[in-house]
Amino acid sequence: MKKEDFKIQGMHCASCATNIENLSKTLPGVKSVIVDYATQKGVVSFDENITTVAAIGKSITDALGYKITSVVERNLEEENRSYQKEIKQQKNYTIFSWLVAIPIMLGTFQEYWILSSFVPVFLANSYVLWLLTTPLMLGPGRQFFIGTYRGLKHGFTDMNLLVSTGTGAAYLLGVVNTLFPNLGFGGSEVAFFETAALLIAFLVLGRYLEVLTRGKASEAIRKLMGLKVKIARVIRNEVEQEISIEEIIVGDLIVVKPGEKFPVDGVIRFGYSAVDESMITGESIPVEKKENDTIIGATINLTGLIKFEATKIGKDTMLSQIIKFIEDAQLAKPKIQKLADKVSGNFILIIHILALFVFLFWFFVGYDIFFTPGSQFLLSSISLSSVPISVFAVLLSITVLIISCPCAVGLATPSAIAAGTAKGAEYGILIKGGDALERASKVNTVVLDKTGTLTKGKPAVTDILNVGSLDSNQILQIAASAEKGSEHPLGEAMVKNALEKNLVLSPIDHFQAIPGHGIEVIIDGKKIYLGNRQLMSIQKITISDFVEEKMQKLEEDGKTAMILAVDGTIEGLIAVADTLKENSAAAVSALQKMDFEVLMITGDNWRTAEAIAKQIGIQNVLAGVLPENKALEVKKLQEQGKVVAMVGDGINDAPALTQADVGIAIGSGSDIAKEAGQIVLVKEDLRDIINAFELSKKTMRKIKENLFWAFIYNALGVPLAAGVLYPWFKFLVSPELAALFMAFSSVSVTLNTLLLKRYKFKYI
Repeated sequence: MKKEDFKIQGMHCASCATNIENLSKTLPGVKSVIVDYATQKGVVSFDENITTVAAIGKSITDALGYKITSVVERNLEEENRSYQKEIKQQKNYTIFSWLVAIPIMLGTFQEYWILSSFVPVFLANSYVLWLLTTPLMLGPGRQFFIGTYRGLKHGFTDMNLLVSTGTGAAYLLGVVNTLFPNLGFGGSEVAFFETAALLIAFLVLGRYLEVLTRGKASEAIRKLMGLKVKIARVIRNEVEQEISIEEIIVGDLIVVKPGEKFPVDGVIRFGYSAVDESMITGESIPVEKKENDTIIGATINLTGLIKFEATKIGKDTMLSQIIKFIEDAQLAKPKIQKLADKVSGNFILIIHILALFVFLFWFFVGYDIFFTPGSQFLLSSISLSSVPISVFAVLLSITVLIISCPCAVGLATPSAIAAGTAKGAEYGILIKGGDALERASKVNTVVLDKTGTLTKGKPAVTDILNVGSLDSNQILQIAASAEKGSEHPLGEAMVKNALEKNLVLSPIDHFQAIPGHGIEVIIDGKKIYLGNRQLMSIQKITISDFVEEKMQKLEEDGKTAMILAVDGTIEGLIAVADTLKENSAAAVSALQKMDFEVLMITGDNWRTAEAIAKQIGIQNVLAGVLPENKALEVKKLQEQGKVVAMVGDGINDAPALTQADVGIAIGSGSDIAKEAGQIVLVKEDLRDIINAFELSKKTMRKIKENLFWAFIYNALGVPLAAGVLYPWFKFLVSPELAALFMAFSSVSVTLNTLLLKRYKFKYI
């Protein structure tokens, strides 16, 4: 099975997304389809031996009229043009609708108040009103009727059916009363054209506002895509030339001048500079970069000339991966959205049945019992006393249809997920989906891998103790000279530390590795031994009680202590350890204050593990755990009823990351770990774990708020439209007012979601 993303143009509500999903599943070779209305995007799994995305898209277009574009063929400029075209079209529809609707309203109310003094009498003529209303129905209103036809043609219903039924009924009543005033539907005095006109005007206004606010959901993706560089300066055959970014190949040497963006990911081969990585990591302070340091595409070179080797291009760059993360996140539906989709999917049929029931009730029972002469529709010119029972019942049915559109329900979850994941990406927290957000909000136990997660993953010199005649710099200089050229991590740590202190390394005359014990070298005629106790014992070098005491103290702190002996005399101790990351202790402390149970898991022995755990305040330690057993330890915690987040960076952490309810991968770790995790922290700051949890809780709260208000809107709006309060308060919601309510319900949900943009992370 192959999986591909695609873009959709022309969806108008959550039911559109449901219809595309339902239709696609009936197509040959299609296994599953997920469509997100808020971002106008979908993902399809299909058998490539049977069908293609192009064939699936053509079937959807032919059946429902939506335009489908493969993401492989995506073009940012074209997408922006398409989006701006849609905005412009709905804006023009809105302006035209109100320019026509206002004269229709003035003509309808011509004899009221002071309007008769300046509104010409001919404008009140029902034929003139008909003439003005018809372009509205055939112009801006046409989109609703076309959508309804396409859906019904293939057995689907959506918001368009509710709108076209309501507006069409009002328009037809106006036509009937104009041509056949004696049929008993109110006559030419009750034309209903202003009802149809205002319905179209309000609905088109709602659609225009919805397009504007819906576009905010994809704003982060458009901004990220806008960061991409189009032209790169490449050195090929010792000649510098400009090429498009699509022509770059792995291994190319690329030149970036101060003020320019790095076009792709790579490794610096020449130069030194400060780099602004804020657009990727959220970190505002520039990062110093030198030879062999990695750089991220789309970040900005601030000071020096840089030549770097391209290592990741196209979809493999971090920027492309971030964009993919956000888009995938917006398609991965949490359980709460699946429930909302199920409700809205059946909602339209239920509403039509309810509208029929409302008509039957008021036609056969309600009107005779509750109608009071002189009562009025809110925001309408229609006098209820002037219409017969049948029209009264039809108007209430129309109002129910118009007010009940489930667009707000459909937007509630995807818009919040889009805003939440975009907010996270802005600060270097990549969340793979709504389901990951949902699970992260419920986590109560955090398991932290030690090496590479809590610690830097690379040993460093921590202590140099002189126990003889040499000072600490002399001890380090001799040890580093002895280890120069060694590939052992402990030796590399000593050499690096010596170079950082600008110590000059001496040439060696003899080198012999003693496996499992250390090394023997000759420097300036002196025999040097550097290694463990066993090496000293083999060479008959006595370790004093004082030296032994110092070694034990270092080892109790989780450090590896090595002895330096010169010509048979112990001169010093050098301790090397995998040091803690800068914010590890702060992150653990913050998690514990938030009542998370925090555990550390490692393959190290208990002494080393407990020494590290003590430094950062972790009481629960899982030590001596083999890589293949990490997932088993996570599973044991889950069997105790705990919701577990696993944080790791290495290949050996991947099974545990997958087993956990939420896998959190460190961005500097292995690609396999990042693939296994549901959340990726681009920066190595473990405090972003807290930011991720807080963001997930905030986003889930926003989803629940949106769904609450969306359902409350329908729960209150439909009964009001059906006339439940009429027997006591003698007023009814008009179809026009229902259209206004419907328009602003979706907009209010989206605006509530956009408040997430103002959310401030606890740690930045």
